[in-house]
Amino acid sequence: MRDVTPDVPAPHRRAFLKYTGALGAAAAVSASLSACSSGPESTNDTGSGGGRDRTLTAVIGYGNDGSWDPTQTASAFCMAANHHIYEGLLDTDPISRKPYAALATEVPKDPGSTTWRFTLRAGATFHDGKPVTADDVVFVFERILDPDTQTLAKGFFASWLKEVRKIDARNVELVLKFPFPDGLSRLTLAKIMPKHVFSRPGAWDDAIKGKAIGSGPYRQTAHHPKSNTTFEAFDGYNGPRKPAFRKMNWLTIVDAAPRVAKISGSSAGAQIADNIPYANIGQLESGGMTVAGGAGMNNLFLMFNTRHKPFDDVRVRQALHYAIDTEKMVEVALKGHGRPSSSFLDEANPSYRRAKTVYDHDPDKAKALLKEAGVKGLSIGILAVNVSWIVDCLPTIKASWDAIGVKTNLSPQETTAVFTKLDQKQDYQVVVAASNPNQFGLDADLIMHYNYGPGNLWMQYTRWAADPVARQLFKDMDRATREPDPARKKAIVQDYIDVVAEQAVLYPVVHNELMTAWDPARLSGIRAQPYPGINLLQARWA
Repeated sequence: MRDVTPDVPAPHRRAFLKYTGALGAAAAVSASLSACSSGPESTNDTGSGGGRDRTLTAVIGYGNDGSWDPTQTASAFCMAANHHIYEGLLDTDPISRKPYAALATEVPKDPGSTTWRFTLRAGATFHDGKPVTADDVVFVFERILDPDTQTLAKGFFASWLKEVRKIDARNVELVLKFPFPDGLSRLTLAKIMPKHVFSRPGAWDDAIKGKAIGSGPYRQTAHHPKSNTTFEAFDGYNGPRKPAFRKMNWLTIVDAAPRVAKISGSSAGAQIADNIPYANIGQLESGGMTVAGGAGMNNLFLMFNTRHKPFDDVRVRQALHYAIDTEKMVEVALKGHGRPSSSFLDEANPSYRRAKTVYDHDPDKAKALLKEAGVKGLSIGILAVNVSWIVDCLPTIKASWDAIGVKTNLSPQETTAVFTKLDQKQDYQVVVAASNPNQFGLDADLIMHYNYGPGNLWMQYTRWAADPVARQLFKDMDRATREPDPARKKAIVQDYIDVVAEQAVLYPVVHNELMTAWDPARLSGIRAQPYPGINLLQARWA
């Protein structure tokens, strides 16, 4: 899930590798916290103890070794954990994404105002016992808005938020550049962190490695990269979503088979797991588990290097999309849990409209476009991430391209290896990977700026930002951001998404469901979310 205003800042290589976990496994960090020196807590805790002291054990299908810094992480594991450890002024429901008062006492009554005033919750304290103050709020937002500091969060705020002012110890004021009601839901992406901790020299590096001190219902008790992270209910929490579990142990198991095994059978060592393979749904359900899906922006995308001929020609990019038998991909690889893309946005998105260019399977049209572009004997090396469901989809892509006379070689690799090559500006032809911007929110402005923008990483990878079509696209995107009328804003977004569809530089092939499994005899209040990770803030023991 990084560029200059109004997009997401392009960080240097080290920072990028620490937060690309939204695309799969994140890059390794060199050391764990000093608090972890005694070694991991048991990863076999079944939570079978009695009463409130039972431990909830969860399995997360993504790495826990990405950046934990809330201002720059896109790691699925770390973002999910941070929602339990930290609070924003406002947070959002994990499904509806409707904002609710978290550290603040209420949601502003006038979302269309250019000034939002917030009062902090009385008695709110950080996990080290220090009170949460307006200074902490200003500290976090100043980092996010600092033009000299490269953070992922900057792209979610800098285009519309002018400044954050301290009024007194418990009151702050956010000053907007123009009315921007969508900004309320984005406040959950600005987790309030203690200034007295993270203003110290080297503290942001500690945050990247896993140091987490917030004001949320759970405090982190241990962090072991590539193994597990543990939590305990924070007794000092006085906010709206009380902790239901005395302890939690989140295991990171990226490989599908051991992840499923951990929640299977009478000796299951966990009560909930995300990222469930479609092929295992029946097995888990027959064993008494509930398996539910969330459909959203999760997608397999093609990304082209537009400086590597012939992929600078839009007809070639379109031909390769038309060639893919997406219905077969959904049926065979996704077991019916997906849909061919008909827009950059998924069909459930509030701003969705079927794009003017839709890549229904049409091999004859694909061949005609290649012929029109003067392309013969094309040979493509696909650089792909080795996420299990992506690997399942690759044979359909190869067979489809082979069928139109395009020789295709598959090269699935660790996600970090793929994006290290891209970040080092190594040459490539086509990348196949997974993405899900819904972990940041649902509004189309956020989603599109996460993927497209003159300075963000995705456009650096595609080498497309200097194209005249791209430059006009970025202007249209900025115009949509500033448009105060919701209906006109939606229309502008839908129109520029048509351009994104036609150009097919970075574009989804299919949108698919993400599956979560849990033991209903032990847990209640679980809702499957359409983006990676889990949210247990409204869950409880059954």
